Amino acid sequence: MLYYLVVTLYVLVCFLLVLTILLQQGKGGDIASAFGGGGGSQAVFGARSGATLLTRATAVLAALFVMFAIALTVIGQRGPGSVVGGIEGPAPTPVVPANTTAPVAAPATPPAPGNKTP
Repeated sequence: MLYYLVVTLYVLVCFLLVLTILLQQGKGGDIASAFGGGGGSQAVFGARSGATLLTRATAVLAALFVMFAIALTVIGQRGPGSVVGGIEGPAPTPVVPANTTAPVAAPATPPAPGNKTP
């Protein structure tokens, strides 16, 4: 339950971080100056106050991004388990010594019910 809550908050922080990065104006100007737009563009939040607001929001969201990533790593660990932990291995085979002097007798099988032995 806690894992899914942290994942949901992590995705929300990722989305907000992408939005705040895309809202910021670059250091060299915006895209209008690249295509010959002569006039200066206006930012959404004003010239200087928007830069500090968006910069602070980006820093806070980046810190939350790192904290949630570490939290998901810690919560997601399941301990020293194996991927094939629930699967049983092959049955052990009996070990027969290689240099035995006594012959090994074959197991006796009972005769079938309809057969008579002389």
